[in-house]
Amino acid sequence: MNIHEHQGKDVLRGFGLPVPRGVAAFTPDEAEAGARELGGPVWVVKSQIHAGGRGKGRFEGLGEEAKGGVRVVKSVEDVRANAEEMLGRTLVTIQTGPKGKQVNRLYVEEGADIARELYLSMLVDRETSRIAVVASTEGGMNIEDVAHDTPEKIVTLQIDPVTGVMPHHGRALAKALKLEGAAAKQAGVILAGLHRAFVETDMALLEVNPLIVTGGGELVLLDAKVSFDTNALHRRPELLKLRDESEEDDKEIEASKYDLSYIALDGEIGCMVNGAGLAMATMDIIKLYGAEPANFLDVGGGASKEKVTAAFKIITADPAVKGILVNIFGGIMRCDIIAEGVIAAVKEVGLQVPLVVRLEGTNVDLGKKILNESGLRITSADDLADAAEKIVAAVRAA
Repeated sequence: MNIHEHQGKDVLRGFGLPVPRGVAAFTPDEAEAGARELGGPVWVVKSQIHAGGRGKGRFEGLGEEAKGGVRVVKSVEDVRANAEEMLGRTLVTIQTGPKGKQVNRLYVEEGADIARELYLSMLVDRETSRIAVVASTEGGMNIEDVAHDTPEKIVTLQIDPVTGVMPHHGRALAKALKLEGAAAKQAGVILAGLHRAFVETDMALLEVNPLIVTGGGELVLLDAKVSFDTNALHRRPELLKLRDESEEDDKEIEASKYDLSYIALDGEIGCMVNGAGLAMATMDIIKLYGAEPANFLDVGGGASKEKVTAAFKIITADPAVKGILVNIFGGIMRCDIIAEGVIAAVKEVGLQVPLVVRLEGTNVDLGKKILNESGLRITSADDLADAAEKIVAAVRAA
């Protein structure tokens, strides 16, 4: 679950970490009042959307010369003017895609005296089962270019879950970021605080870009991108309240109600698969045969008939879907249950597009029999390649 920058900073502030003062604003009046509360002489007005690249983004309808989604201003009047211009408009960034995202809230923050911009993040390294700390002296808006062009400028540290952050981690981080004096000592304190916040709130990702060194030689977290492990939210009800459903796809919200793993994509062939690896393979083979998947959808290993029906409804709710491929390997999941769910869903929502079903595994013969005797326009496939070839051909012929 992603949250907004201002919410992430509130979480980090609760762990004693140095973040600038700021006020969330949903209206120009709130933005102006927040600026007056913070005091000047410099403020930063930040669009709050779940996407990076805001500083280089552009607002629809304002022309290419318009400022981005993060603006430095020097008067309360300019805070209000920028809030009026930004709120309610669609911001397009490199991460939003061409559709962009509507800005419904802002963060008005006190200005900062920036001497250096650094990069620092934490994430779970699944290969080592440890938290990885990624750091670079090249912080700011172009960190993706740094990773691509000069990867040697990015340093990764591993934190053992048994020991947690040790003094040598702080020294290694200070060295990686080329910090000296008080800032070098502060690096270890900040690292320990970030690690504690990461673990105690079940974060999946914590990115600070930039982490700045001020003119006075202090470290400050000038930005914060935070994502929580969705599977742990049941024990973090206070964090679940931070969810902003307006930032999420309607179909993904509906899928979460049934514990379905669903991600909307831009293609034309809807996929319903059991198992993340099989889902990835299914999307790959659709692309191999010349089409594009419309979604990633994993119904899980023990899905019920109701869950399968819900998954089918979510796929068909996407107007971009021109065909559907159901690819099920029945281990824990029984093929006859999948077949019954598909038939129930088709009868309930109707079937306006081609549907190809590939079943293999437990009760596969019964599952195929149920589909064949349903009287519905369902095409069976013998294997994954056959299924992909049939659904792509059917979509192109439609």
